[in-house]
Amino acid sequence: MHEPLKIQVQTLPSSPGVYQYYDKNEQLLYIGKAKNLKKRVSSYFNKNQESGKTRVLVSKIRTVKHIVVATETDALLLENNLIKKYQPRYNVMLKDDKTYPWICIKKERFPRIFLTRKVIKDGSEYFGPYTSIKTAKVLLDLIKELYQLRSCNFLLSEKNIESHKFKVCLDYHIGNCQGPCEDFQSETAYLEDVKAIRNIIKGNFKASLEKFRNKMLVFSEEMKFEEAQKIKEKLDLLQNYQSRSTVVNPSINNVDVFSIISDESYGYVNFFKISNGAIVQSHTSEIKKKLEETDKELLELSIVEIRQKFNANSPEIYVPFPVDLGGDLKVTVPKLGDKKRIVELSERNAKYYRQDRFKQIQIIDPDRHVKRIMAQMQKDLRLSSEPRHIECFDNSNIQGTYPVAACVVFRDGKPSKKEYRNFNIKTVEGPDDFASMEEVVFRRYKRLVEEGESLPQLIVIDGGKGQLSSALKSLDVLGLRGKIAIIGIAKRLEEIYYPEDPIPMYLDKTSETLKIIQFLRNEAHRFGITHHRNRRSKDAIKSELELIPGIGKQTIETLLQYYKSVKRVKTASLDSLVSVIGESRAKKVVDFFNK
Repeated sequence: MHEPLKIQVQTLPSSPGVYQYYDKNEQLLYIGKAKNLKKRVSSYFNKNQESGKTRVLVSKIRTVKHIVVATETDALLLENNLIKKYQPRYNVMLKDDKTYPWICIKKERFPRIFLTRKVIKDGSEYFGPYTSIKTAKVLLDLIKELYQLRSCNFLLSEKNIESHKFKVCLDYHIGNCQGPCEDFQSETAYLEDVKAIRNIIKGNFKASLEKFRNKMLVFSEEMKFEEAQKIKEKLDLLQNYQSRSTVVNPSINNVDVFSIISDESYGYVNFFKISNGAIVQSHTSEIKKKLEETDKELLELSIVEIRQKFNANSPEIYVPFPVDLGGDLKVTVPKLGDKKRIVELSERNAKYYRQDRFKQIQIIDPDRHVKRIMAQMQKDLRLSSEPRHIECFDNSNIQGTYPVAACVVFRDGKPSKKEYRNFNIKTVEGPDDFASMEEVVFRRYKRLVEEGESLPQLIVIDGGKGQLSSALKSLDVLGLRGKIAIIGIAKRLEEIYYPEDPIPMYLDKTSETLKIIQFLRNEAHRFGITHHRNRRSKDAIKSELELIPGIGKQTIETLLQYYKSVKRVKTASLDSLVSVIGESRAKKVVDFFNK
């Protein structure tokens, strides 16, 4: 496998989506769907393909592109659309007349509800598409169980009903229809049922569910257990169906969708082209910032460039926030519904593209990755220099026993474990976190200054204003206040505290800066807890041997060094103990444990 292709495959997300293979001439070879993009695409290159055609395909692949979607169903639908649009050489050809089923609520008086594979723009409502015809049929059967709708295709105009043009059919006599054709059911009552059905199809069937349960209870009370069980089985299947897809929606037609995700140095703009209610094109561009441009500025520039590049001339665009483009172009900022979900899907693809680029850069150019992270942290935390060297402190004690503290060191955003240090608290009695923090910060930086070691650019204190103030006291005593940036992080709401500022700062929950600070804090906590646990277990082991009369500290250490555990000391023979600690003390050990 070529190195650039190998890196693309390594950095694919483990999410549902559609992948596209291109050859050296950027010709589309194959489109496929996957529950897990990384696993599926890797399988093409990690094993010997039995099919000769597949081996030829794999040998031609030079580039892998992908589109991330929310579910497997969305991946299946998107794959279907793209294959029909581009008809790649190695894909089975899909015909446009063999598409997925929809449920239609016909635009007419006393609307019929039925399954169809054709979407006709006559004002009727279409719900779907459904990847499983069985699921759609179960849904329709459930609707028929709950509501008695007509199945005939008569023109039920007021004039025809008043002139008694139609007679009720068998459906009326067996209870499947309430006879609107002879005016036995009013249009208002019929439309109330249609409204309830519309909610069921959308998945909002709380009100109908109660009626449905009541029907089951009636069957049970009438001892009709088979009928009750059938309805229950249909409900179980219904709860597993997916009512709508964010990938295909006939109400969204001839639209371009744009979104942007950015960081300190780059912007990532995703573009979707939607034609005839389906995504037919996806592209993400990376733009290097020159003058700290805003997302709005970058998006406006990118929309013009991308529309020219792809000859996209849709009269309407969807964007996450207002942009100024002039002309007759209609700009929509969706607030909810399918339009909003399609913009969110575009943003998700921009985000995944950015993550993929980060992973690729880490492999190809690790220095650039570190510089970007450091520049972002400097900006987010309002520091005077990049925090290349960070140290984090955490206290650990249980009800005041064995108070210890940990200091972990990060260099270039990564743990430097050989520089981690543990501290046993020496000058503080009882559980006093503030005094303990003051002691360890003083000891740590007094030593670094005396030994001429480099000081960190940033100190992170695990705790709120109290712990931060204690650490500052030590920096004051050492004359380091103002020379090292210091912040505190409170656990509950991830609040960032600065010296002499009572109002905390909140970082974006998804920001890399916060993730690195959380990683620091978690490492300090883990390292401190491990040391604390080791101290307690070591002291617990020693305490049992210390109960033996006539056995001192040196003998205990000799026994533990040789036997490794108290259990082995207990089961050791007298001869073995004599060879290790002498006859007199060996007898004392044996007598004690035999008691």
